[in-house]
Amino acid sequence: MRRKTRKIFYGNVAVGGDSQITVQSMTNTDTRDINSTVKQIKELEHEGCDIIRVSVKDIESTNALKAIKKQINIPLIADIHFDYRLAIESVKNGVDGLRINPGNIGSKVRIREVVKACKDYNVPIRIGVNSGSISKEYINKFGGVNEDAMVYSALDHIRILEDMDFRDIVVSLKSSDVYLTVRAYKKMAEEVDYPFHLGITEAGTVWKGTIKSSIGIGALLLMGIGDTIRVSLTGNPVEEVKVGKQILRSIGLLKDSVEIISCPTCGRTEIDLIKLVTEAEKRLKDINRPLKIAIMGCAVNGPGEAREADFGIAGGKGNGLIFKKGEIIKKVKETELLDELIKEINKP
Repeated sequence: MRRKTRKIFYGNVAVGGDSQITVQSMTNTDTRDINSTVKQIKELEHEGCDIIRVSVKDIESTNALKAIKKQINIPLIADIHFDYRLAIESVKNGVDGLRINPGNIGSKVRIREVVKACKDYNVPIRIGVNSGSISKEYINKFGGVNEDAMVYSALDHIRILEDMDFRDIVVSLKSSDVYLTVRAYKKMAEEVDYPFHLGITEAGTVWKGTIKSSIGIGALLLMGIGDTIRVSLTGNPVEEVKVGKQILRSIGLLKDSVEIISCPTCGRTEIDLIKLVTEAEKRLKDINRPLKIAIMGCAVNGPGEAREADFGIAGGKGNGLIFKKGEIIKKVKETELLDELIKEINKP
């Protein structure tokens, strides 16, 4: 069962409560370069990104936000460290959310000014504590970098906002250590009812980072913890969105496309299954409805798996059977299998 949380809104996109778990990413362009930033966000939108974050490091970056916001279709979050003035200007220039830790921006007077701007413009704040940025005070207090240091550091930031009657809050507790991340979110889930932004920070390159992120984010989602996710990869942000969406699909939290089930192949396989499945993925990727398609290589498990799917192929020697809703509908040559399968899928 999914953890019950408050619901906040980044623009018109809900996070928390009973809303769909969303996938975020962050641009790696210079935010001051409006054209490049918009171009990348458009690519991310096309891939299905729900929310986008940009880095705001100076006043020129805040000035660019207004133009960027006008040209994109998804909520825009400003990522800010330390300078409260950049937070206020970002809010005034139309962002839908802030990522800023209130305890890091100075006096309560400054924090109150940021909170007032967020209240006036209905802009939520994400409090993000990473294991690599915990203050020495908490590291010393809790005997090192651990879930207690992360959670109580975040709770201090949260209390600052709550004391100012601000509760449009999202929380993240990220580490590059999967175990530490999971423990921190589990502990925080017992303390607050704010929605959680999940991620394994600095997960690595696309291949290794995908595996690491899938384990950490997936483990938490299976516990019912998590409301929005960002897969942090050293690479093109488009890959982050692809992985994030697939994590949700893999555990049944997003049903928006074709799911292909295929066997790993073995010595019994008598058709070119690898080629068949690879081609099927390419040709079926634009179908935007939930379908389960089994493409199996032999008669041992093939017929059973194919019968459980909406459509299926069970391969034989140079040919195969095509199934629909558990029933054999035709036997065709190997070279015709995919074409005939797609014909059946596309029938009204």
